[in-house]
Amino acid sequence: MTIPQEPVLCIDLHCHSTTSDGALTPTELLNRAADKKVTHLALTDHDTVNGLAEAQIAAKANGVVLIPGIELSCLWRSRTIHIVGLDFDINDGDFRAALEQQNRNRWARAAMITDRLSKLAIPDLLERATTEAGGDVPGRPHFARVMIEEGTVKNAAQAFKRYLGAGKVGDVKAFWPELEEVVQWINSAGGLAVLAHPRKYQLTATKLRELTADFRRAGGRAIEVSTSGQSSGDLGFLTELCMREKLLASQGSDFHFPGAPWCELGRIAKMPDGLEPVWHHFKQVPSVSAPA
Repeated sequence: MTIPQEPVLCIDLHCHSTTSDGALTPTELLNRAADKKVTHLALTDHDTVNGLAEAQIAAKANGVVLIPGIELSCLWRSRTIHIVGLDFDINDGDFRAALEQQNRNRWARAAMITDRLSKLAIPDLLERATTEAGGDVPGRPHFARVMIEEGTVKNAAQAFKRYLGAGKVGDVKAFWPELEEVVQWINSAGGLAVLAHPRKYQLTATKLRELTADFRRAGGRAIEVSTSGQSSGDLGFLTELCMREKLLASQGSDFHFPGAPWCELGRIAKMPDGLEPVWHHFKQVPSVSAPA
């Protein structure tokens, strides 16, 4: 279900394009969002805003409101955590400088993944993965595609199970800044920091409560309460966390590619009653503000 409001809106605040690890270009993504009746979309590519200019043109052509977005990688107690930034000033100089450093971190990570996978003897692995990423920094999905082309694995699931998934040789996490620093980048650019897909970190309930509390103390403003593929129990638990830490509530499909009906643009469980939506606090996108 999407969110019935007055007027009726369908708000998706987490998705990806080919600018990071998505399968669709920003234009294709916005075309699909319009087809799926999404009215407000945040393009949240990993550690880059390079797709936003193209996305804005496509958003206007499709009558979709585009919210400036990004998904930033960081570390919390040596564990990789993702923070979504929303409604920030994309021209903020300090924010841009931080993203340039993050981009260098991603290239260093890609080089290390290549080095760790060198035993596979795939020729020009980094170059080919970069091509798969459209010339940008390749992530693990791009390496997986090259491995499929080479016949090293049959599909992406096998690539992650054997080589790229959590704890495997190609799982590199060592280059990210600390959570507090990333939250400050977003806040300083006038944006809202959102704890992304909390149940995907495979933390115990106690650890997730600790993460959420630390995130709030660092200046984080919201938590993704409703995301793709979660159970009703997850929705209830995240609602409790959101209320406990007095955070705003966000939502998003985390869409990466077509063909996965459980992770489709705009296909998001209804926000539970009693929560304050993050979009009621957007400053640069007045059309998403709370109804008068």
